[in-house]
Amino acid sequence: MSQTLQDQNKTLVIEAFDLLFNKRDYQAAERYWSPNYIQHSAHIESGREGLFKLVKGIPATLKYEAGTIVAEGDFVIVHGRFSGFGAPVNWIAADILRIQHGVLVEHWDVIQDEATEEQSKSGKPMFGATFPKYE
Repeated sequence: MSQTLQDQNKTLVIEAFDLLFNKRDYQAAERYWSPNYIQHSAHIESGREGLFKLVKGIPATLKYEAGTIVAEGDFVIVHGRFSGFGAPVNWIAADILRIQHGVLVEHWDVIQDEATEEQSKSGKPMFGATFPKYE
């Protein structure tokens, strides 16, 4: 049974994020990001080079975990957690990506600091089933 375009796009985003953020295989990751990549994030310089430069400047302890992922047409939204990047708290992000011809061509994000159990008014974690443990 063949995958739908939306399933292919979701797989592409998960593979791209894992290669770049977790494995830091920049050469392999290049094939997932267009050389003309458009960046809308306030945290990242423009283009593919800006993204790769950001990741290269973050500690090797950086970890990305994907959670819920949805796709519609050329767009994928993935809800994930960035940890180990040198900030006092993790980031929970909704990354919105536009895909064209099998590569990531455009990106937007919404980022929040991850709340602890004591900070959560809902009593529910922002990501996954457990709260983060900060020291």
